[in-house]
Amino acid sequence: MKQLFNPVQVGRYTLSNRLVMAPMTRSRAEFDGTPKALAVTYYAQRATVGLIVSEGTQPSDDGQGYLCTPGIYTDAQVAGWKAITQAVHDKGSRLFIQLMHAGRMSHPDNTPHHRQPVAPSAIAPDAPMFTMTGMQPIPEPRALTTDEIRQTVADFRLAARRAIEAGADGVEIHGANGYLIQQFFAPSANTRTDLYGGSVENRARFAIEVATAIAEEIGADRTAIRFSPGAKLGGIDEGSEAPALYRHLITELSKLGLAYVHVMHAGDEALVADIRKLWRGTLIVNRPSRAREQIGTDLASGLAELEAYGQMVLANPDFVERLQTHAPMNTPDHTSYYGGDAKGYTDYPSLALAAN
Repeated sequence: MKQLFNPVQVGRYTLSNRLVMAPMTRSRAEFDGTPKALAVTYYAQRATVGLIVSEGTQPSDDGQGYLCTPGIYTDAQVAGWKAITQAVHDKGSRLFIQLMHAGRMSHPDNTPHHRQPVAPSAIAPDAPMFTMTGMQPIPEPRALTTDEIRQTVADFRLAARRAIEAGADGVEIHGANGYLIQQFFAPSANTRTDLYGGSVENRARFAIEVATAIAEEIGADRTAIRFSPGAKLGGIDEGSEAPALYRHLITELSKLGLAYVHVMHAGDEALVADIRKLWRGTLIVNRPSRAREQIGTDLASGLAELEAYGQMVLANPDFVERLQTHAPMNTPDHTSYYGGDAKGYTDYPSLALAAN
């Protein structure tokens, strides 16, 4: 456990500890994707962890999937994020903005332009989506053309540059949880016959192009990527070639010298162990619903340099202090995860408040 509180080098930064706030969608931005002032308080409250990875943030109009998620491509969005990054830095932490293109996990009612979702192939995920008028089936997406794929890579590049303009320390590319990049990995979502479909190398191509473009734009030591090998969120099935695909991905990404790889552990211990062997840089591991008594075990075993936590940090703004003092944790309020106001967002009590 003591190792968790030691400094660690990640990319160009020295972090104060090895605890990471995992990215968590909260759906509390303005409809146009501008972060609200309350988000400044939310992130600043949790800035005792060494690294904060922001909620998923769309790099373009096409990238939005859910209602009221933030973007990082307009001047207003950049201004909103500037206040957040400054507040996090004032508390001594670092913040990477997670760039998330939802791909087919979207609905026209949730986006500024109200267009059909885009994806590798015209295959709907067979899942509902919450909209302003309630739950609706996700419509069939439109398959991206080759030129549109190139434009999407350019959108990621622009969003990364804008994130740095907003004061972010770097960006984490969202290649997990059933969104656009993972959709390219999965035969259940990608039936293309061009350079982006078919073989393991082709299905990994888009992720590598995005990572390469961002590393060129802002520096590899400010560029990171997140994967969820084997996770079946959003109707994703990566098939029997998934281990080979991730081994290829990690091997190619290792050549770029990225700041870190972040793995959401979905249960395949052998594959995560292979990623650890192949990845020469910093590895962050997130095990959803990990028991408190297991905190620090991946660090102690050498599997990871840092460990990421979501719900525990969401419900405990003083997560680090509670770990250090063995204090009890607040219970997260699941009903307030998405949308709303301060309730379940910035009103979780700290130890100091609870004592008064």
